[in-house]
Amino acid sequence: MRITILSRVSSVLIFSFFLLLNPNLIIAAKSQRIVSVSGTLSEILVGLGLESQIVGVDVTSTYPASMEKLPKVGHNRSISAEGILALNPDVIVTSDQSMMSASVLKQLNSTGKKVVTFKQEFSEEGTISLIREVGAYFNAKPQAEKMIKSLKADMAKLPKTAAPKKLLFIYARGTGTLMVSGKNTSLDKMFSLIGHKNAVTDFTDFKPLTSESLLAANPDVLVLFSSGLESVDGIDGLLKVPGIAYTNAGKNRKIVSMDGQYLTGFGPRLGKAALELAQKVK
Repeated sequence: MRITILSRVSSVLIFSFFLLLNPNLIIAAKSQRIVSVSGTLSEILVGLGLESQIVGVDVTSTYPASMEKLPKVGHNRSISAEGILALNPDVIVTSDQSMMSASVLKQLNSTGKKVVTFKQEFSEEGTISLIREVGAYFNAKPQAEKMIKSLKADMAKLPKTAAPKKLLFIYARGTGTLMVSGKNTSLDKMFSLIGHKNAVTDFTDFKPLTSESLLAANPDVLVLFSSGLESVDGIDGLLKVPGIAYTNAGKNRKIVSMDGQYLTGFGPRLGKAALELAQKVK
């Protein structure tokens, strides 16, 4: 009897010690209500087997299709703390790439809700690290490693690029809103990942498209989100935008489109997205 009691006391002491080292253990171990403010994190959570615990997502959470059925809390800077709190989450997950305003984050933290911000880097290594960190937080390391194994297998299928092409990404919401992607964006990193190069390198982030800058860049391939290409009435509509038809891409009608989250998410499907883009650009 004395040995049994000592054994139980030892177990309690050991467990308490681990809680001191990792106070998030209790939160991460139990079933909880999760709100994800990142399409990439939503996809990872589903891959970890936590889909049933997700009670709300942002509008970038489009994969898998079941995410479309969940309550939406907004997009980027339109996300409000009230919309998230209305879902009574135990934990809110976001990334440092999210455009959610600092004031909303501050408001969420002030309520005592657990807000976890994961670091996201637009690279293969960064994606692997993100999956591992989310898996570790939610005590789902085996599931995370399974996703990573699949990702690495997909990346291994990428072909070597003999002659890099100049790619230009255009963000379109109708012909009235056209922006081009510069350096250090997720698109810029994706182009490098598949062995090609960004046609513009003289600025970071996004800038409005002008016919002068377009002709100076003279891209070999134009890349758009599928929704963006639809918003300008397809390839024929895009070719009517001043300057487009005079580029190498326009002359050769070399215009490709892909789903936005799939192309820029840098999540578990990174390898598949990179391979699809490489094949379309070829």
